[in-house]
Amino acid sequence: MTRYTRPILQAGPARPDGAVPFGSLWFTHAEVLYRDGPARIVPVQDLTADQLDRFNAPRQTPDLMGVLNVTPDSFSDGGQHAGTKAAVAHAQRMVAEGATIIDVGGESTRPGADVVPETEEIRRTAPVIAALRDAGIDTAISIDTRKAAVADAALDAGATLVNDVSGFTYDADLAPLCARRGAPVCVMHAQGDPQTMQENPSYDNVLLDVYDFLDERIAALMSLGIPRANITADPGIGFGKTLDHNLALLNRISLFHGLGVPILLGASRKRFIGTLGNAPEARDRAPGSIGVALAALAQGVQVLRVHDVADHAQAIALWRASVAHPQA
Repeated sequence: MTRYTRPILQAGPARPDGAVPFGSLWFTHAEVLYRDGPARIVPVQDLTADQLDRFNAPRQTPDLMGVLNVTPDSFSDGGQHAGTKAAVAHAQRMVAEGATIIDVGGESTRPGADVVPETEEIRRTAPVIAALRDAGIDTAISIDTRKAAVADAALDAGATLVNDVSGFTYDADLAPLCARRGAPVCVMHAQGDPQTMQENPSYDNVLLDVYDFLDERIAALMSLGIPRANITADPGIGFGKTLDHNLALLNRISLFHGLGVPILLGASRKRFIGTLGNAPEARDRAPGSIGVALAALAQGVQVLRVHDVADHAQAIALWRASVAHPQA
């Protein structure tokens, strides 16, 4: 019987003896989940050394990945930063506000979006990445793409990370390219492709199905020569998931620490936030996005992909100071 172990993370200055540290958080118990039986709560003493070793030590301060869409049709900001001058200005603003990664995307992956030819995607992204470097931006830059040719051109232009929403299943040449070039990667779960993913998503158990997919993909990436230390995992909120699927993943997102890699959460301005927060327009979803982000931080998520960098940075600073400040 396969078991899945989720650390039940807590915050606060009164840390019990025997608690396992997790950055500024800690845990004394874990939830053990099964596909064919009820979950159990167990003390950390019942976990094996191998299970404990799988929990990846998080960064003391989470990374903020600022979204830079250079597309005409992204769901939240399509067309706003499509020109090189506008893209550079927006990236500079996000870095000043606290972004430690800039995520450049040239193909919309909103529900129903069409595939962009790789030549057009390269035309949109590579010159912008080169311009960011020419402008003196020296933070990490990720290329948000499913295509090897686009990633190759982006890496040549100065990108340092490849972020693939298909989990490296769309283009068989992409993962070997990243291995050959030594590029860190983010592997995301999506059910279906953007054109069809929201038509009727279904799972046996969304939490465990997504975990198993990411675990398998991480093993495949490592078999190609990409070290675990160069991999980040994203459960893919909103990609082939209903509102209930999204909430199930968020409710127990600390399960994914068992993958042994940092967790990235990309929930910013997503439709479910608008539904629950009564915000039909994506631009009005910053408060709801921050609420989701802080809940994820309380479960140890290490990277937040966001549109509203300054708002998130302020919220995180106050959250850390008031809730998760390390013991003196």
